[in-house]
Amino acid sequence: MKTTQTIRRIAPITPPHPFEAYTHIISPLPVDEGGGYLFTMPELPGCLSDGESEAEAVENGRDAFVATVSALADMGREIPAPVFHPQDVSIPAASGKFVARMPKTLHARLFARAKQEGVSLNALVVALIAEGLGRHGDSGKLSLP
Repeated sequence: MKTTQTIRRIAPITPPHPFEAYTHIISPLPVDEGGGYLFTMPELPGCLSDGESEAEAVENGRDAFVATVSALADMGREIPAPVFHPQDVSIPAASGKFVARMPKTLHARLFARAKQEGVSLNALVVALIAEGLGRHGDSGKLSLP
């Protein structure tokens, strides 16, 4: 039985909010996994890209931004407004590192997913955290069990 794939072309739209209004996170990727930089936008879950340099990651991120908002519009989904508030973040106090303990099964699942995606475990976890934070809007508060 032959499977037919359909490729759908989505026309780019003019985003309702400028690229610069959204939070950008640029994270270095490990050299042993190809190096370069990962670009994510926490307020737009799924919007990510990479590049050999920080500048290239941001430039590729611009393309990912237009593709993401165009796809959301095409699906009839709301395009989240930028919600970053500089006063909510204390950058100098943040080291950018933390250690998390987790069940071995969860660690194994994350490792397998990172391998499948072709990224480092750190890059995957950062992207998943950024996506999760982006889903919670501007309240800055998570509802934990």
